[in-house]
Amino acid sequence: MELDSSLSWLALTLTPGIAARLSTRLLKEFGSPDQVFRAPLRRLESCSIPAPSAQAIVKKQSFKRAEKDLTNLRKVADARVINWTEPEYPQTLLQIYDPPVMLYARGNAHPECAEFEHRGIDAIAHQGAVAVGGRAIGILGTGINVCYPKGHKKLYEKVLENGAILSEFPMGTHPAPENFPIRNRIVAGMPLGAIIVEGAQYSGSLITARLAMEFGREVFGVPGNVTQPVSFAPNRLIKQSAKLVTNAEDVIEELPTPVRAALVTPMQPDGGQANLLVAASLNSSEKKIYDLPQSDEPQPIDDIVERSGLNSSEVLATLFNLEMKGIVRQLPGKLFSKILL
Repeated sequence: MELDSSLSWLALTLTPGIAARLSTRLLKEFGSPDQVFRAPLRRLESCSIPAPSAQAIVKKQSFKRAEKDLTNLRKVADARVINWTEPEYPQTLLQIYDPPVMLYARGNAHPECAEFEHRGIDAIAHQGAVAVGGRAIGILGTGINVCYPKGHKKLYEKVLENGAILSEFPMGTHPAPENFPIRNRIVAGMPLGAIIVEGAQYSGSLITARLAMEFGREVFGVPGNVTQPVSFAPNRLIKQSAKLVTNAEDVIEELPTPVRAALVTPMQPDGGQANLLVAASLNSSEKKIYDLPQSDEPQPIDDIVERSGLNSSEVLATLFNLEMKGIVRQLPGKLFSKILL
């Protein structure tokens, strides 16, 4: 959506007390944000919205804040807003009971390219998608111009190059605990399904999975060691009828036919050939590090530093690059293992 024509959409979403459900109610009643702001007070109050919110709409109190938000949007490359009447808006979100009426977006990919969202190890899932030239969608509990955690800045930039960053929250919004359950309904509602890899008993992963089930999405669980707290979520979900996943085929076979056809390509090289091709593409430092950990015997970071002859900074930087390429994974306790392709 052109930024200059988005002011009333921004003003509606920034009105105090008007969250997604009330915005939806008002838009269905009046047709557009412009018509909402032209409505008389009595008619607004008849829509069962709080009196202070109705008065704020009549007085157009949120327009100054919307103008400030618009100014901040113009300062960010590739930033835009997408309202739910536009074709770029993810159509799957319109199927949930409280879709955001507007999304802030950055990046190059169409938001609809997100078919599945990996929960439990989000950063590693996005790294894997980027490393193989795929498209990743980052859904934030902050403003689109706020990277959280800060240590994911490099990954944030990589996702922008190959995919998109989306958020329901205004520019400059910093992380707050209450933001993430709100964010999770987009994580659950936008893709075709959710793959839960890790999650403790009270984790956001379980919230996302519950929402995905409510929205009629496929839910998958990767089983884990029952003695590990982070295995609670996937194991619990599998007991509750989530599909057990041990390989990519377990997921692909549940997808709609057009998606399956796009994902399954003929004549893939076998695992040994694929790993040889990967090894041949590495530089000297990457090859030295890649040869150390084994797929069945994770190596501590200290052992890798000692055996490689490189300093710890070089090892950490190289391991990060290998993680980004999807050929090394980090496990709890700073252990690293090779991924067999």
